[in-house]
Amino acid sequence: MIKPIDEMLKLWAEEMHNPGSAGGGYAGGNLLAMMMANKGEMIRGTRGSKVILDRVAELDLIINHLPDEQKDVVTEHYLNRDSEASQKYRYCRCSRNTFYLRLHVAHQSIQSRLMRRVA
Repeated sequence: MIKPIDEMLKLWAEEMHNPGSAGGGYAGGNLLAMMMANKGEMIRGTRGSKVILDRVAELDLIINHLPDEQKDVVTEHYLNRDSEASQKYRYCRCSRNTFYLRLHVAHQSIQSRLMRRVA
């Protein structure tokens, strides 16, 4: 795994696909959904930066354009918090080694696409 990409994907999972929040996280900027997720409390300054939200949205777009095998591994690894590792491998129809190889290749693809967008 590529550590900076891993950290970005963890943020992506938290912001875009936070379980239990209306509308799939805070990335949509929906004030009502944010307040519902925080039980009526308005929490300012916690990952509310437009730069972070833009990066999360950009990552979501990149992930949605990955080949299916890579996309499945990324979503299983970062979004599926309920399943055991063996269940994730079975869902992706591969062994543990293949799962992590695909995840590494997905990290490389994401890094490459991010670098192209910067250039």
